[in-house]
Amino acid sequence: QVQLVESGGGLVQAGASLRLSCTASGNTVSGFDMGWFRQAPGKEREFLATARRSGALEVYARSVVGRFTISRDNAKNTVYPQMNNLAPEDTAVYYCAAAETGLDLRPANQYTYWGQGTQVTVSS
Repeated sequence: QVQLVESGGGLVQAGASLRLSCTASGNTVSGFDMGWFRQAPGKEREFLATARRSGALEVYARSVVGRFTISRDNAKNTVYPQMNNLAPEDTAVYYCAAAETGLDLRPANQYTYWGQGTQVTVSS
C-alpha cells in the first residue's frame, strides 16, 4: 500500500507557474507509475499525464502538452508536476494517483491509490 499527499496548490494569476508535490508514504514512488488528474467543478475527472516508473513521461491532455512536466525525487519519495503558463481553465482540484501495473494509464480506474487533491485556482 501507499498513501499519497498532494500539496502546492493555491491561487495564482494567469501566466504564472506552479509546482505541485505528491509525497508518498508506506511505499516508494519508484515502484509505481504515477498519474496526475484534475477535476473542475461540474466536470469529469480529466487525465493529464503519467510518469512511468521507468522515467518516461506520457502526457495526453492536449490542454497541458508543452506546459506540464513531471520530475521525481526518489530520495524524498516525491513526484513534482510543474505547470507553466497557467490559464483560468486550469482551475481544478489536482490529484496524484499510483498505478501498480497497466499499459494504458489514461483511465482513472487503472490507479489503485489516490491522494486527497489540492486546489489550484487561476485568476484572469
